[in-house]
Amino acid sequence: MLEEVECWLARRSWSAADRPLDSLLAARARAGESSRGSVSVVLPALNEEATVGEIVATIRRELMEKVRLVDELVVIDSGSTDATAEVAREAGARVVHRDAILPRIPAVPGKGEVLWRSLLVTGGDIVCFIDADLKDFSADFVSGIVGPLLTDPDVQFVKAMYDRPFGDTTGQGGRVTELVARPLLNLHWPQLAGFVQPLGGEYAVRRSLLERLPFPVGYGVELGLLVDALHTVGLDALAQVDVGVRKHRHQDGQALGRMAAAIYRTAQLRLSRGHLTRPAITQFERGENGFVPRTHAVDTEERPPMCEIEEYISRRAA
Repeated sequence: MLEEVECWLARRSWSAADRPLDSLLAARARAGESSRGSVSVVLPALNEEATVGEIVATIRRELMEKVRLVDELVVIDSGSTDATAEVAREAGARVVHRDAILPRIPAVPGKGEVLWRSLLVTGGDIVCFIDADLKDFSADFVSGIVGPLLTDPDVQFVKAMYDRPFGDTTGQGGRVTELVARPLLNLHWPQLAGFVQPLGGEYAVRRSLLERLPFPVGYGVELGLLVDALHTVGLDALAQVDVGVRKHRHQDGQALGRMAAAIYRTAQLRLSRGHLTRPAITQFERGENGFVPRTHAVDTEERPPMCEIEEYISRRAA
């Protein structure tokens, strides 16, 4: 590991317990309501009726009603066919459908697409992304990663780190992280080798940075944002916070393969700014007469920085 990264780990890695809620509220009060202090929490959701309600209810109760740390809580529904939107709304979130945001540009499927569009319907100086499939959710996931942004003006991007149990086995989650993302980062962006969960879906970023970054539309969004943030603001502006244990629904092997391909493509684009010869991945399923090939497109589109979008510029100027 680079000496620079060892120093960064000691300086920019914390626990959620290092910043109690009262210290965060005091920091907000000192900064003033309109100065780097407002917080938007965004949950991208696709068919998450089983978990989204508890997450929304916990954030509202612990961070909006008991204390005022979060200013707005928005669920972006990316086309759910279950009751995700209704459950989220009843739990207290503002729900916006992906297709209702920036209709001038037709939406494409993908997590990154939803995160990118969320910038147009939120107003916080700090934007905090939380996945909607988390189980046994704790408000520490939000307060932990928002904390450094409220207390340290030099920090711009904060990732959550945590244990990821796989079933009953501890420390076995994050298979795409260990097999794809971590090797890529260590080989090509060794400054980022200190991130425990580089692909984690829980992170908080200053809007002033986020609006300047391109967004891969699919599963490569987490790696893409992290790499681009490094090149935009430098390692010392990045940080991570330990929030405990993350429990969520695990994907099957084939879904992980598609995720891995999208992440590899995102890395390749940043390394060469070239094009894949064949932006697709073929996987195999056993059928009645043997193995059947199934070919899936790999996400090859990225959205430009939001600060280049007319509607966003007009909204910020209003």
